[in-house]
Amino acid sequence: MKLLQGKTALITGATRGIGKAIALEYARQGADVAFTDIAPEENIQAMEAELKALSVQAKGYHANAAEFNRAQEVVDDIVAVFGKLDIVVNNAGITRDNLLLRMTEEAFDLVIDINLKSVFNYTKAAIKTMMKQKSGAFINVSSVVGIDGNAGQANYAASKSGIIGFTKSVAKELGSRNIRANAIAPGFIMTEMTQAIPQAEIDAWLKSIPLNRPGTVKDVSDVCVFLGSDLSSYVTGQVIHIDGGMKM
Repeated sequence: MKLLQGKTALITGATRGIGKAIALEYARQGADVAFTDIAPEENIQAMEAELKALSVQAKGYHANAAEFNRAQEVVDDIVAVFGKLDIVVNNAGITRDNLLLRMTEEAFDLVIDINLKSVFNYTKAAIKTMMKQKSGAFINVSSVVGIDGNAGQANYAASKSGIIGFTKSVAKELGSRNIRANAIAPGFIMTEMTQAIPQAEIDAWLKSIPLNRPGTVKDVSDVCVFLGSDLSSYVTGQVIHIDGGMKM
């Protein structure tokens, strides 16, 4: 049996990279999938078609995850179209790296709004539906950088660290309603973005990874399947590292 059969999931930022991998793996595991992105409309339509080809219901929404009112509109439409919402994967995120000395207020605020405020937006929007259902799962994409920090990424680290505190608080607030909240902390994952990194820098990263390889988007999506499925029904308030042992 497929692990997510009969469930409806929402993934934010899902037309490429980790978000796309999660959406596709959820569909393969039987979930109906709604997703958001700020990509061009043709990219959203292509992603929607790719999901539907896996014999599930799918719908894409052009939405900036940082917009509070738009988040509620999206969730309301999902409930109207799909009838329920079982899983929310808060994946939307960006980087605007720079040394703190050179970082602008705009770069700081933009990263906080899209990476952290978006998690609040979609969690807040989905709570009432999940409370009525007396079930639900939130999976929030943090990062190892949110745990240990990283030079040149003060804004990104702050946003990803904030996600962890937010997740643990939600887990405590909503546990009595059978609603779970967990975070994942990916390490060095090969995506379109990391493929542009010079090989020498990749080699330096590999020296700090006991499994001696970079992670793949499937490594991340498989953990998200577990956290969205009933296999993790007694797991909440946790931060699961997906980093090959880099941060033990």
